[in-house]
Amino acid sequence: MYAETLKHIHRLVVEDGLVPGDKLPSERELAERLGVGRSSVREALRALEFLGLIETRRGEGTYLCEVGGHQLIELLAMFLLENERAKADLAETKWLIERLLLELACLRCSEDALERLEKTVRQKPTDFTPFFQAVAEAADNYLLIRIWRALSGFASACAPDRPLADSFYDQLLAALKKRDPAEAAAVWERHRPSPLSKQN
Repeated sequence: MYAETLKHIHRLVVEDGLVPGDKLPSERELAERLGVGRSSVREALRALEFLGLIETRRGEGTYLCEVGGHQLIELLAMFLLENERAKADLAETKWLIERLLLELACLRCSEDALERLEKTVRQKPTDFTPFFQAVAEAADNYLLIRIWRALSGFASACAPDRPLADSFYDQLLAALKKRDPAEAAAVWERHRPSPLSKQN
């Protein structure tokens, strides 16, 4: 029964337009709105909290958490990435999504986004994840950002990204400032060679 309640809670979150950081309705209100028993709601909330999708703050209530980096990623990674083929496919998919986000960022990057990227690049040594988070946000495609976050979570559960030279970030930032997708792709492939896992 609680599995169905999970689906209902998800629908309610979407309908109410709740985002990470927002407070969920109380257990009693959820039970009333969903037309289910409080015990089913309690079980569903426990499952969501175990997976790190919600956080209960004593005396305050229950809040939605950001997707990515939570326990669900590590649990799924243990089962989905148990062989080298799956890990190779993950690396391939992540690389392709990142390149697509980079090209979109070149076309859509705002001045504010460029300022955030420049600030990130100035922090030496530059950390790839926050840098690319800014690139992904500049691409302005919510679904691709969510996919990238999940893929990054899976990848970090296997192995962290290897450090990249400062020149990579400097050259990429220059290409983004020029709004030049071809130059950005060339820098990307020069510093991050394609891991395409299936050859003809």
